[in-house]
Amino acid sequence: METQKKVRRVFPAELAYLLGLVGIALGCALMEHADWGVSMVVAPAYLVYRALSLRLPFFTFGMAEYALQALLLLVLILILRRVKLWYLFSFATAFLYGLVLDGLMILAAMLPATTAARLVCYAAGMLFCSAGVSLMFHTYIAPEVYELFVYELCARFGWRIPVCKTIYDLVSCAVGVALSFLFFGFGHFEGVKLGTVVCALLNGSVIGLFSRFFEKRWDFAPRCARLYKLMGGQ
Repeated sequence: METQKKVRRVFPAELAYLLGLVGIALGCALMEHADWGVSMVVAPAYLVYRALSLRLPFFTFGMAEYALQALLLLVLILILRRVKLWYLFSFATAFLYGLVLDGLMILAAMLPATTAARLVCYAAGMLFCSAGVSLMFHTYIAPEVYELFVYELCARFGWRIPVCKTIYDLVSCAVGVALSFLFFGFGHFEGVKLGTVVCALLNGSVIGLFSRFFEKRWDFAPRCARLYKLMGGQ
């Protein structure tokens, strides 16, 4: 008897975008609360936030995120010498992410700070981040500038994405360490800690596991034709 092929359900790509955005922000907020080290990608923004918030209490992690992503977008434009509407959508994603992150940071600060609670927060944070990134890979809506920067450079110069992403992550880590020393003194690590290393080693594999899990169950497809066309879809 032939085994009946399992039919996958359709998952709206727009919903994947929203859940992915919230997942990444929630994961980042939980990892920050755990205080065992944030991911390499957000480390520079986190160090800027930690330093400036000491003098400017209103300055938030979310503000640091979209401010640095705006700077990164400017660098990309200067390198490629062109501007696309897609770039503005990418910054809009970064801005929305920053707002969500700030809200979730307030909630995460209410969680217990015992060693056991911090361990749970760190593990849950890494899982939420990985699931969020995987969901963002399954949508057509412009990603944050971090991902856009790597994608556009690879498309322009013919570089391999895994190699370019690895180099970008290492540079982000080095910038984070340098900013930690600059702001808090030589040999004093803030933001970039053991958890950062663990995240760097496991993040790619965990994202892959989530992607396989999602793809076995759902087909990601656009539901909003106008938005899909606006983002460059045919």
